[in-house]
Amino acid sequence: MSGKSKKSARAIDRPFAADVLAKARKVAGRYQVIVHCDEGHWYGRGLELPQVFGDGTTVAACVEDTREALLGAVAFLLEQDARPPAPAAAGRRTEQVNVRLTAEEKLLLEASAKQRGFSGLSEFMRTAAVEAAR
Repeated sequence: MSGKSKKSARAIDRPFAADVLAKARKVAGRYQVIVHCDEGHWYGRGLELPQVFGDGTTVAACVEDTREALLGAVAFLLEQDARPPAPAAAGRRTEQVNVRLTAEEKLLLEASAKQRGFSGLSEFMRTAAVEAAR
């Protein structure tokens, strides 16, 4: 088994090297967490890594759990010499798109955005469109 194969065969339920963890903290700390409540329980996921989830009985506990999961995911990617996604805030947005909606559509979208933890309609629509395109 090659050195790389041995490295990737290790379980991820072990401590990460301090330098890898420090780099992962810098990256994952800038990631955005999207939260929503379902039947009184909070669920979160990363905007930049939407397949990474967390949960909690409060918003704060959910965000903390999701951030911990993001930290582990980024550390693992760094260990594998993979490049984690750049924080969404790092991307400069230079293009603008205007969308016309009915008043009812706007209300529905705003309610859905709020329910999912978005602070505004633009971020909600952008995130939904990008996820659908992946």
